[in-house]
Amino acid sequence: MKTFLGDDFLLTNKVAEELYHNHAAPMPIIDYHNHLDQKSMATNHQFQNITEAWLYGDHYKWRAMRANGIDERYITGDASDEEKFQKWAETVPNTLRNPLYHWTHLELRRYFGIDELLSPATASEIYTETAGLIKKDSHSCIGLLLQMKVESLCTTDDPIDNLSHHQAIKERIKAPKVYPTFRPDKALQLDGSEDYLAYLEQLAVASGITIDSLDALLDALQQRVDYFHDNGCRVSDLGFHQIPSFDPKATGLDQLFKSVLNGTNLETDQKENLQGYVLTALCKMYHAKGWAQQFHLGALRNNNERAHREIGPDTGYDSMGDYSQAVRLSKFFNNLDNTDQLAKTIIYNLNPRDNDMFATMAGNFNDGKIIGKMQFGTGWWFLDQKQGMEDQMNSLSNMGLLSRFIGMLTDSRSFLSFPRHEYFRRILCNLIGTDVMNGELPHDMDQLGQMVENICYNNAKNYFDFE
Repeated sequence: MKTFLGDDFLLTNKVAEELYHNHAAPMPIIDYHNHLDQKSMATNHQFQNITEAWLYGDHYKWRAMRANGIDERYITGDASDEEKFQKWAETVPNTLRNPLYHWTHLELRRYFGIDELLSPATASEIYTETAGLIKKDSHSCIGLLLQMKVESLCTTDDPIDNLSHHQAIKERIKAPKVYPTFRPDKALQLDGSEDYLAYLEQLAVASGITIDSLDALLDALQQRVDYFHDNGCRVSDLGFHQIPSFDPKATGLDQLFKSVLNGTNLETDQKENLQGYVLTALCKMYHAKGWAQQFHLGALRNNNERAHREIGPDTGYDSMGDYSQAVRLSKFFNNLDNTDQLAKTIIYNLNPRDNDMFATMAGNFNDGKIIGKMQFGTGWWFLDQKQGMEDQMNSLSNMGLLSRFIGMLTDSRSFLSFPRHEYFRRILCNLIGTDVMNGELPHDMDQLGQMVENICYNNAKNYFDFE
């Protein structure tokens, strides 16, 4: 029986152990998609306690606490940070077999050197022990990233952002490279709501362009793409239920957009035609810049109306959706590929039933010009756990080239989340090592070791055009 979280955690054979310790573990981290706070990095924020670093904004933990019967006061409410930590400690023993149990104890060990299991019995001691470290330079926002050998990362940024925090981060001598990601979800809402019209006013101010027509909207977005590019951005992102179903030959779109400007809510097909047109134009901008584009698809958001009304979005009330994806993805990518304007693309699936489809869809649009141009992205959100990552890599292996995979990302709001890269790397090495032990792969450690290093680091390094 192995020791919990021992040196060979998740590694079930000698080949996996050698691959992890000699090839995966030493590699730096490129975290090309997360939601870390740029201001916190620009100011090198020092957390007041582990609760601030660990529980603020972490809806994975919030969902578990609610399932454990913890009152909202101790989750997003006005309880003290120490009280909230105590309630998380009360929840942790009940997360056995949930990835949170692994992540929690990996983070305690890697950042704080704490081997004790978190529980109500150990909570006070651990809270006190972490309090001494959390205020040291080694545990500032930048310090935490450097501890995990983070070489570069990409935040998630709205087109209206002035990127001043990114500019400040660049001035730091000792810091990972931090790049913005262009995420225009709000610009693509294209409804007549007060919120959307207010957003267009902000976009107009940021771009210096009056948005009174569809062409003006595209001009404003182009200006922001140019600005982001000048500030180091090389990646875009989009979070949608599914790609819009639209007719590339649709007419009258400028009039539809002007109706939106007048506060009209369009019919579904009208809205999707407009969204598809604007999204296609954006993707052509990305291609012209040499960017990579990401599509996070399949989330069913804000299921609990009462919670959304009382607490707000991104608070732990989203789930997997069961949207139809294949036909829409095919038509959208084909439309861009027909004019050779399909950028490097990463598609992330949230429903495991669609893994094989996503893997084969990516393969439809490789053109032999860029290695791994079309990527089936790593297990995302509800799928960034052991089974989810194994399923994604098995589908990719069966339908494509695992060797060209650009690997893991955190997709996290927490500066303590980077041991998830270790988690992924151990799972990857065990997957390959098990195949070797079963006689399904050759015992060629040079070739296998290089493959592991590429997936953990080199492939992403070569894929993204970071300065």
